Amino acid sequence: MHSTSSGPTEVELIHQTIGSNLANTVEDHAEREALIVRHQGIRWTYQQLWERVDELARALLARGFTKGDRVGIWAPNCAEWVLTQFATARIGVILVNINPAYRTHEVRYALKHSGCKGLIAATDFKTSDYVAMVGEVRDELADLTDVVFIGTADWDALVAGAAQVGSEAVTAIEATLDPDEAINIQYTSGTTGFPKGATLSHKNILNNAFFVAEGCRYTPEDRVCVPVPFYHCFGMVMGVLGCTTHGSTIVVPAAAFDPSETLAATAEERCTSLYGVPTMFIAQLAEEDFSGYDFSALRTGIMAGSPCPIDVMKQVMAKMNMDEVTIAYGMTETSPVSTQTATDDPVDKRVGTVGRVHPHVEVKVIDPETGEIVPRGQSGEFCTRGYSVMIGYWNDEERTAEAIDADGWMHTGDLAVMDEEGYLNIVGRIKDMIIRGGENVYPREVEEFLYGHPGIRDVQVVGVPDRKYGEEIMAWVQVEDGVELDVEQVRDFCKGKIAHFKIPRYVSVIEEFPMTVTGKIQKFKLRDSAIEQYDLADQIAKTA
Repeated sequence: MHSTSSGPTEVELIHQTIGSNLANTVEDHAEREALIVRHQGIRWTYQQLWERVDELARALLARGFTKGDRVGIWAPNCAEWVLTQFATARIGVILVNINPAYRTHEVRYALKHSGCKGLIAATDFKTSDYVAMVGEVRDELADLTDVVFIGTADWDALVAGAAQVGSEAVTAIEATLDPDEAINIQYTSGTTGFPKGATLSHKNILNNAFFVAEGCRYTPEDRVCVPVPFYHCFGMVMGVLGCTTHGSTIVVPAAAFDPSETLAATAEERCTSLYGVPTMFIAQLAEEDFSGYDFSALRTGIMAGSPCPIDVMKQVMAKMNMDEVTIAYGMTETSPVSTQTATDDPVDKRVGTVGRVHPHVEVKVIDPETGEIVPRGQSGEFCTRGYSVMIGYWNDEERTAEAIDADGWMHTGDLAVMDEEGYLNIVGRIKDMIIRGGENVYPREVEEFLYGHPGIRDVQVVGVPDRKYGEEIMAWVQVEDGVELDVEQVRDFCKGKIAHFKIPRYVSVIEEFPMTVTGKIQKFKLRDSAIEQYDLADQIAKTA
């Protein structure tokens, strides 16, 4: 039997825009709680959410934003993020997600590459002064004409402008929108040294959200704790849209993940579902007062973002009452989920695989060299096709063609094995991507940045095992003659310029890189050397 599979199609795809789908939910569940943001003291019903979304959509029209314009959102999790997500969707403005951890080098690129006309941003987050950083790059961004900082007079002035436009104007624009049109750009690390803008449609993300939530068996009675970031598909698609397509309640515990705040929100809000990458669940299980929280309402959730350690899955099921927890696999370019375990799958399948193919999606496992489908039980490249595959990379036809072939198959670069029953297991990566605590880091991007250091002649970045984060960043550097370089100097060069999770934890100077006879650098040998040099063998966790 060959490694191909197609998902069930009994439930039809949703052919709506995000705004019209939300309108249906509001009509059916107006008085149900839609959004709870604990750190802001916000509790909105679906009707209240709708009124605020409508107000912001009118405000954006009053500012001169029109269909097809790009507006960036650069903020941690907050109510304004959700409002912006729906308000832009209702008027056909393309929302550009910007990672809250980005620094000047990265935010400049994302805003310039996408041609953002507007930016809605927090004033600061953790060690980042967003106001100062925007000020630093704004002169280089000719398209950026409007910047609004949340929680300031800027935001108040924006919202006040809604009075100039009637709701009928929003409704009229919404009626012209097509579900297949682009509505979201999400930047994902790129092998070219710069992030790529995965461009997604209403149809892409609305349907993926719906079917992920169906996989968790959501109803309007469900209350979903979402500590994962909204800027990522996990938060804005699987979290926000997963809830709104089912009339469920979104519970936001904090601006950024905090294990105690997440546990408190889960218990006090009587959440039935909890999301997280494995490191988040590990941190919650390790909390000193973990046993004092009431998880009796919990039943399901999603663990995704990086390989899920089997023992962690078992602990979550046993200690957090998440008997129906699911594992999902995907990537930003596929909206994101392609496979998911079912709530009633056998335990060994639920903790040891990434599930089976999603509805209306096809998957196959191929020989990366020949393109031929491999037999079941044999590893090969995971490819997927269907409604969930992105429109393409923004303004990058070449990279789009490299990722999506002429037959519409998205080549993930991940190595997978499909068993006889159609369950898949991710066993490695063809590409060199590092997954650190759920964040994708492409070595080439970090290498390109480090090439700018005056003392570095050449650099190779690899992922090395780390029990907490799954992988950590390691840089092997060749230095210029007479230069001495240590890890702190390299880290200091990176701080404030690239996101914290991309900064190498380990740095070693090397005379010569290990090469193949054809001159290709053997990164696996660099990784093995790092494991030996830093004694990291015991950091290799057993994973699914």
